[in-house]
Amino acid sequence: MRPPRDTLKNPEQELRVFRLRALLAIVVVLALTGLLAGRLAYLQIVQHEVYSTRSEKNRVRVEPLPPTRGLIYDRNGVLLAENRPTYNLTLVRERVDDLDETLALLVELLELPEDKQQAFRERSRQRQRPFQPALLMSDLDEEQIARLAVNRHRLPGVEVQAQLLRYYPDAEVMSHVLGYVGRINAEELEDLDAGDYAGTHFIGKTGVERFYEDVLHGQAGLRKVETNARGRVLRELGRTDPIPGETLTLTLDHELQRLAVELLDGRRGAIVAVAPQTGEILAMASVPGFDTNQFVTGIDVASYRALQDDIDLPLFNRAIRGSYPAGSTIKPFMAITGLKEGEITPDEVIYDPGYYQLPNDSRRYRNWLRWGHGRVDLERALAVSNNTYFYSLAHDLGIDRIHDSLSRFGFGQRVAADVAGESSALLPSRDWKRARFNQPWYPGETLSVGIGQGYLQITPLQLATATAVLANRGDWVQPRLALEIGDAPVPTELPDTPPDIELDNPVWWERVYSGMEKVLSGREGTARRSGAGLEYRMAGKSGTAQVFSLGQDEKYDAEELQERLRDHALFMAFAPVDNPQIAVSVIVENAGGGSSHAAGLARAMTDFWLLERQDGEALAARQDASEEEGG
Repeated sequence: MRPPRDTLKNPEQELRVFRLRALLAIVVVLALTGLLAGRLAYLQIVQHEVYSTRSEKNRVRVEPLPPTRGLIYDRNGVLLAENRPTYNLTLVRERVDDLDETLALLVELLELPEDKQQAFRERSRQRQRPFQPALLMSDLDEEQIARLAVNRHRLPGVEVQAQLLRYYPDAEVMSHVLGYVGRINAEELEDLDAGDYAGTHFIGKTGVERFYEDVLHGQAGLRKVETNARGRVLRELGRTDPIPGETLTLTLDHELQRLAVELLDGRRGAIVAVAPQTGEILAMASVPGFDTNQFVTGIDVASYRALQDDIDLPLFNRAIRGSYPAGSTIKPFMAITGLKEGEITPDEVIYDPGYYQLPNDSRRYRNWLRWGHGRVDLERALAVSNNTYFYSLAHDLGIDRIHDSLSRFGFGQRVAADVAGESSALLPSRDWKRARFNQPWYPGETLSVGIGQGYLQITPLQLATATAVLANRGDWVQPRLALEIGDAPVPTELPDTPPDIELDNPVWWERVYSGMEKVLSGREGTARRSGAGLEYRMAGKSGTAQVFSLGQDEKYDAEELQERLRDHALFMAFAPVDNPQIAVSVIVENAGGGSSHAAGLARAMTDFWLLERQDGEALAARQDASEEEGG
């Protein structure tokens, strides 16, 4: 009998294993299918809005629309700041794969010189909000635009945008008063509203452009566009138009401003003219000026360094920031102070031997005329600019009353309503000296202030403002540059206007005016040559401000001094006396005496305003009226 054979296959076992594996496979397939179906359902139903939005973002792009900056005009409609079409190169860093490679290609295509390449790269890395374009270059020429267009496929995230660029037709004449716009920097970006400045690359940096930035800028808009896979715009889906900035009309008269610059003729100095009854600043010139258009697109390093290193300081606004000794231009205000405080009367006479001495002091404070003027009253003291009279008055008043009174005229404070960067200069006091030097105030220092020397410092704008208050018989009207914002006139009466100055006897104003008239028309007037042939009543006062102090017995000799050590020439005036239409302050640095070097400039300003500008306007008004009657 043979033993049983081992079988190689077990059909029944294999069938059970097969069925088990098939069942397991079916379960896995069904599970995976269910999972896939669930995922599809989750994506299509639950997450539909999320992925629909993402898809829409890939297809639809929101682009900011920068507003058009408001225009600036003078009082007669002369355009002072406009917008010219230009093409800017921008870059969105988030859309650039290799920033260094892209920048290198742009430098090559634009053929930038070495001195501009560094600034170009720095602009690309300046802080920007996500997906906001950085301005790399302004005012592209046609050849540069063509090269960028041909290589567009190699420059993802780089765009050439058409935009209006600020332009100043008379840049140097208006440089300091208008200021300029420039590129927004990282510090400014932190403080600006992201919505208002979306797509905007420029902001007011100085002058009117800075002070009225909110008015001139406007409000940004936006547009929705459909793009293809490469980011090219296919069509516009919607738009919210930007709101342009308001038009700003200034109180300035372009022709009077230009005349002021021409009168200074390249000499360092400033001229400010104000309408006393309204506070309108008619002219505010500082010389030398500079070309503000260079700063709009970005001034190159060499040009900016040349301006900074220029010994004449063309970037410095002398009209509002220059601090100068007042010289004898302070004397009419000292006279009003003396009358108001009861220390003098208009007819009181003193004797001037050529000097003044404090009690128990051997030092002699000299009059400019070394042998003296003899008997002088208030009017003659102003006409001949007698120092001895005002030394005596200053001593009787004391520094405390002098400080309080001069501050009422605007000295030692910012006086204008809308002038950015104005300096308060310095009106000294007993407390100021104690805090500054930890020293007491000495009587001799009071005498120096009484003739506009010593610690006293003023700005040309302050002097013009004080002259306007004097012309108004103490009525304050705060100086301003804005005449109209849009179609709305700026009110004359402003909330922060200082209180008026009142005298016990209004006739005293006239007596001070009389002395100031004699400066120009009197036989002994210090500026009688400049007053020859006047066709209207003009009151003025010359001043000579020392750059350095002389010893008691030293004599000033301009010919022996370096030009920048010579005295400053000042003059203040208003006209006509009976109905003031213009108040002027003039300072010419290192020019010498105010009566000989500044009075003629003030006379030219008042002549132009009263005899040419005002008469011309009156004639035009009469012609318009006659034409209406004829019609």
